[in-house]
Amino acid sequence: MNVLGITGWSGSGKTFLITRLIPLLVARGLRVATIKHAHHDFDVDLPGKDSFEHRAAGASEVIVASARRVAQIQELRGAPEPGLIDLLQRVSPCDLVLVEGFKRETHPKLEVFRRGNDRPPLHPTDESIVAVASDEDLPDSRIRRVHLDDIAAIADLVIAQARPVAEVRQRLEAHGAAQR
Repeated sequence: MNVLGITGWSGSGKTFLITRLIPLLVARGLRVATIKHAHHDFDVDLPGKDSFEHRAAGASEVIVASARRVAQIQELRGAPEPGLIDLLQRVSPCDLVLVEGFKRETHPKLEVFRRGNDRPPLHPTDESIVAVASDEDLPDSRIRRVHLDDIAAIADLVIAQARPVAEVRQRLEAHGAAQR
C-alpha cells in the first residue's frame, strides 16, 4: 500500500482534482482509498436513521453493514483527534491511499496551487511536497510542476511519488518525535 497526500489551501481544487484522478487510477487497475481531513464539525449520518439515534443515545462507535458497504462512525467525545498515522492503520488493504489535507504532516504530498486563490504556494517552505499541480508556470520551483488539467500526467506523478505506508509511518513518527 502506497501513500501520497494532495495538499493546498482551501479553494485550490484538491477535491475536484481527486475526483478526476480516482477514475483514471482505478482504470489503470489500482484499488484506491482516501483519507480526508475536515477542519469543522461534520456528519455522515442523518437524524432519524437508526445509526444516528444510536450515536445520539451515547454509543461511542456505530458500525452499519449491508451487502453493499460498511460504515464505521466513531464519536471522539473529548478524546484527541486521531493523527494521520492512526488513520492509515485503519485503511483496508489497497494499492494507493490519497490523503487530502493534513498539510502540516510530513508525508509526501502533491500541492494543488492556483494563483487566483490569492495565497502563496506551500512548496517553497515544505520539503515534503514532491510536486505541484498548477494552472500556471512556476519557473522558480525546485520541484516538478504539471498542469492541473493534465490528469494523465498527474496520475503518472502520483504513482511515481507515492511511498510505501511503512516509509510514511516512519516519517510521521520521526517528525512527531522531533516535535516533542
